[in-house]
Amino acid sequence: MKIGASDYDGTLFRQRTIAAEDVDGVKKWRAAGNKFGVVSGRDYGMLMPQLRFYGIESDYAVCNNGGIICRADGTPLWQGSIPLRVLAEIVQEPSVRRSFHFAFSAVDRTFLYHEREGSWIMREAQEWDFPIVKIEEQDILSLPQIHQFCLGYHEAGEADETSAIINAKYGEFVHAYPNGCSVDITPAGVSKSQGIAKLLELMDWQEAEVYAIGDESNDLPMLEAYDGFTVNTAREAIKEKARAVYPSVGGMLLANL
Repeated sequence: MKIGASDYDGTLFRQRTIAAEDVDGVKKWRAAGNKFGVVSGRDYGMLMPQLRFYGIESDYAVCNNGGIICRADGTPLWQGSIPLRVLAEIVQEPSVRRSFHFAFSAVDRTFLYHEREGSWIMREAQEWDFPIVKIEEQDILSLPQIHQFCLGYHEAGEADETSAIINAKYGEFVHAYPNGCSVDITPAGVSKSQGIAKLLELMDWQEAEVYAIGDESNDLPMLEAYDGFTVNTAREAIKEKARAVYPSVGGMLLANL
C-alpha cells in the first residue's frame, strides 16, 4: 500500500478547478489498493465539499497545515492548540494589522474578524456552506481550542515579511508559513510533514511509502521529509527541492502506481 498526499491550492486545485486527469489518477490509485488524501492549509469544512463536487474520493484529510487530522468522514483524530494569549499578542503586531482578515480555525468552524476588502473567507464559506462565526477582538481569549490562525495580504512579499516577524518573536509557541499571499500560523512543531507522520501513526500505516506533492513554501516540510514531487506551475525554488516535476497530481499518481 502507498499513501498519496497532495496539497490542494495550486497543486490539485489549479486554474480554479480540479482537472479530469486528476480525478482519473486518484480513482486508479485507490483502485490499486493505495490510499489518497489532501494535505492542505484549508479547514476541513472548506476542503471536503470541493473534493466531493469535483469527484475526488479520499481516505483522510490533514488540514490547516497539520493542525488537525481527520478521517475522510470528518472524524477528528488529532488537533493542535495555539495558546489564546499568544494569539491576542500576535494580532497587535503592526504587520499583522495590515492583513485583510483574521481567521481562527477550530475543529468545526472558523472565527472571523478584522475583515476588509480583499478577504476571500466569507465568499468561499458561503459558496461551500461552511460555518463562519463573526467575533470581536475582545473575544479572542474566550475562543475554543484553535489550531491555526490565518492572515491575508495583497502581495506575497507582505506574507513573507509578516511570517519572518512572527517566527522571530513568537517561535516558541507558533510557526508562520507564508503561502502565496496568505500566512498560515500553526502551533510550534506543527507542519504538513508532522501531520503526515502523525496520520501514519494513528492509522497504523507506518510501513507504507508516502508520495507527497505540493507547490508552495508551506509544502516544503513534507516534500523534504518524504522526497516529494511538485507540479510544473510551481515556482523554481520549489522545483529545485522536488524529486521530480509532473504536469498534474494525476500524472504523478499514475507514474508511481
